Amino acid sequence: MPVRLPFWALFWYGNMIIKLPGLLNQAQLQAINGLIDGGVFSDGQATAGWHAKQVKQNRQWQGSEQQQDELDNSLTLALSQQPEFTAASYPKYIQPFMVSESCDGGHYGMHTDDALMGAQAIARSDLSCTLFLSDPAEYQGGELHIQHHGQSIEFKLAAGDAVVYPSTTLHEVKPVSAGVRRVALTWIESYVRSAADREILYELDLARKQIMREQGKTASFDWVSKSHANLLRRWADT
Repeated sequence: MPVRLPFWALFWYGNMIIKLPGLLNQAQLQAINGLIDGGVFSDGQATAGWHAKQVKQNRQWQGSEQQQDELDNSLTLALSQQPEFTAASYPKYIQPFMVSESCDGGHYGMHTDDALMGAQAIARSDLSCTLFLSDPAEYQGGELHIQHHGQSIEFKLAAGDAVVYPSTTLHEVKPVSAGVRRVALTWIESYVRSAADREILYELDLARKQIMREQGKTASFDWVSKSHANLLRRWADT
């Protein structure tokens, strides 16, 4: 029985890219953008590493401690409640969210995310997440361009949609020639360090869910679930 892959998952062995359509509904999106509007934006180069300063031209949000906490709590909860996200990432730690805007030619040239990130808690960056907060019709350019296994992939998703991709990739934000592009960003350390192992677990999870939908809780479901659980025990870094 072939396993039907979901439309939101793009696969290259050991490196998945997962789209999360509708991560935020319209009410949530309006609330998050309203919260962000209560803060201020400053030059994004202030937080860029020495090599990134040459290619980073955007604005970064600064809110009060209360505003940042509200942003983090809301967006972390939204991610954690997405079954596709948790099945693909096995999140051990989700970094505080960073909000950036690009306009008037703003961009972020080709780069790879730092391997270790965080101010309060240092964590390994296994996965990067971009949550789109602007309607793509409101700005020109600004595509998230990822170089992945010899292919070039671009994402310019609807407001409220997110994409999760390997932090190991080279990627860039193309120049915004008109309008304002606003996104929220975070980085995830996974309980399962190996991207190839996460992919195996994800596919086993897809298989058992398909068995349950089509046949119910059969012996096949139990065997696949057992393999999934035992591999997670073997690979989980706690």
